[in-house]
This record gives sequence, structure tokens and C-alpha cells, in this order.
Amino acid sequence: MTSLLPIFQGYGVELEYMIVDKQTLKVKPICDEIIKKIEGTYTSDTEFKNIGWSNELVLHVIELKTPVPVKSLIGLENDFLRSISKINCILKEYNSILLPSASHPFMDPFTETKLWPHEHNAVYESYDRIFGCKGHGWANLQSVHLNLPFANDEEFGRLHSAIRLLLPIIPALTASSPILDGKLTGYKDIRLSVYQNNQMKIPIIAGDIIPERAFTRSEYEEIIFKNIFKAIAPFDTENILQFEWLNSRGVIARFDRNAFEIRIIDIQEAPIVDVAIVFVIVEILKNLVNEKWISFEEQKLWSEKKLGLIYQSIIKDAESTTIEDLDYLKIFGINEKTTANNLWKNLVETVDFTGYDNYKNIIDNILVKGTLSTRIINKLINNFSKENIISVYKMLSHSLAENKFF
Repeated sequence: MTSLLPIFQGYGVELEYMIVDKQTLKVKPICDEIIKKIEGTYTSDTEFKNIGWSNELVLHVIELKTPVPVKSLIGLENDFLRSISKINCILKEYNSILLPSASHPFMDPFTETKLWPHEHNAVYESYDRIFGCKGHGWANLQSVHLNLPFANDEEFGRLHSAIRLLLPIIPALTASSPILDGKLTGYKDIRLSVYQNNQMKIPIIAGDIIPERAFTRSEYEEIIFKNIFKAIAPFDTENILQFEWLNSRGVIARFDRNAFEIRIIDIQEAPIVDVAIVFVIVEILKNLVNEKWISFEEQKLWSEKKLGLIYQSIIKDAESTTIEDLDYLKIFGINEKTTANNLWKNLVETVDFTGYDNYKNIIDNILVKGTLSTRIINKLINNFSKENIISVYKMLSHSLAENKFF
């Protein structure tokens, strides 16, 4: 996103997928070979039928994204599906496939991680030198990024306050990472658990995941960017990392594109599910920005610490979390403690799905059958043998290829 679009007048969506062996599901570090098939040379980006393909930190992950803001989310899943199908076709030559979900269930990041070795790799080498990128928090986490524009400081403040309030409960709808190292982790969203700890050497980079109270550009630069860049400077003497994207909060301000980038959405089993979730998040953010429940001034009062307590419980138990903070629930008109799933049911009732029954069916299914994490756990039936994990995750790869709910 590059132009100064008004709030909710454009959307940028990015989806990340693992590349794995078709039979064993072992990660395959061949993202560069996929892009080379289109471009004829090793480069970090290409484009196929309105969707950009690009590299990520590690070679076994490929990112698909809208290269320019789209005016509407409706039908975007079809554009992504065309690229998924094309990549899977290319991957046949390597006996490989794309695999969804936010964490690989048995990858060993300490022995299997291969960093992107081509253009712009100085950034990745710097991250690796400072933090060490051979761990789940770097090499094994796939997400959806949602970019939402703002045109001025007024829109910046209103959008940031709305996103901050919704951020803690997003994983209750989107968690898709229950397993690491072949074991049930106890977290429905283990991706977000390892993500928040991957830069503990310099903890201010991720902060409390929920951003600080900053509602103008100058406040944001003073409170967040200034402290991050000061903290990294002794480790980054060549100024390779001192850019906006170093900020690792759950939502970050990208003034280079005048947009907020929400980063805590786990990738789902199919683009139809990802787009349905993004659609709902956007509609609820519109309600918050329009002060449906509480005023902008009231929204600004919420500290990152208080919101962070809710977030930490949600990444563990996702939709089954009992939210006990009555002040938070009262924001949305609920006067007694309830589960995160029930809160989402209440929020979804405010969304107008007229003409978009496919998205409504997806969201209703999640609210009835559980997050993808819950459905993965249920499908495994307490059998965490490698063979059974492979069998279940192959089903996920079929859901991706067929663009169907798992």
C-alpha cells in the first residue's frame, strides 16, 4: 500500500505458507526456486494474476500478497487461490506442496532452517547475528497480515485505538497452531507465544505486543520508534534494521505506506477462511471507529498492560478462554464474564453479511466447531504419532488446494 487512502477505502492482505515434501511433510527450502520459475532468475518478488509472490526470512516459506491496495475484500480469495494452484503446480516438479496453518507440527528449526540467501539478505543476516534465527519464533510461524490505511492523524488515532481494543481477542477466532515438535503444546496459538519471545534480548522491539497509547504520528514516533531504534543501535551499528518494520508489536504503524499492519492473525486452512475472517475483523473495526459501543476518548484510556492480560489468556486457550475483565466486556455491551467464543458471537451479530453468505457460513462454522487449532486437535484424537500428524496435516493441504473449510 503506497497511496494516501482514506480509512477503510483500501485493503492489503498477505498470506504466508510453508513449502513441504508431499509425502513426508518435511519442510523444503525452495522458495527461491519457485520464484525463479516465473522470473528466470533468483529474485525476491514476482507477480501472478494480481497477486505478488515474495520471499520471507526462511527458504521454506512463501508469501502471497496484494501488490496494491484492493478496494474490496469480496472475492479476494479467488485471486489467492489462483496463485496457490499455480505454485502447487510448480511444486509437483519437486514432489512438494503448500501447507497451511501457523506452525509446522514437527519441524526442527535448529537443524532445518535455511535463511533467504539472495537479495536483501543483509537484513536477515543481521537478525540472525543479533538474535539467532534458528528457533520456532523465527523459522516456524506463518501468518496473515492485514494492512488498513489512514489518510491523516485523525484517522490514525481512531484506527489505532480501535485495533488496540480488538487485538487481544483476535486469536480466539484465528488460532491455528497447537503443535510444535510433534507434541501438543498447551497453547491454541503457540505461534504467538514463541513470537512474543523471539527478541527478548531487546524486549522493547515487541513490547507488550499490544501497542502503547499513541494516537498521533508524533506520539507514535516518540513513544515507540524512538525507543526501539535507541535499543537496537548498539547491536546494529550499520543501521540495517532501524526501519519501521523492526517494530514487532501485534499491529505496527507503517508510515511508508500510511497503513496499520495487523500481524497476529494465524494463517488458516484456505484463503476463503482467511478472507472471511479479515472481512469480519474489518467490519467490527468499523463499528469501533464509528463509536458504536464506546467513544474514541474512552477507547484511548485502555492501557497496553490491561489489554495484554486478556491477550495472554487468549493465545493459550483461544475461543474457550473465559474473559473475566468486566470493564472490557462492557465495551461491547456484555455485563457478565463470558467465553471469548460467546463474545465473538455477539460481535458477529453486528456484521452485515448481506450478499456474502459464504463468509457468514465460514464464520458460523468457526464459532460452532472451533478455531482451526481446536479442529486439528479433535481430528488427532489424542494420537500424536508422527504418522497420524502427517495424515491430519495432509488433510489441511487438501483443504488449501480445494479452498475448503477443514
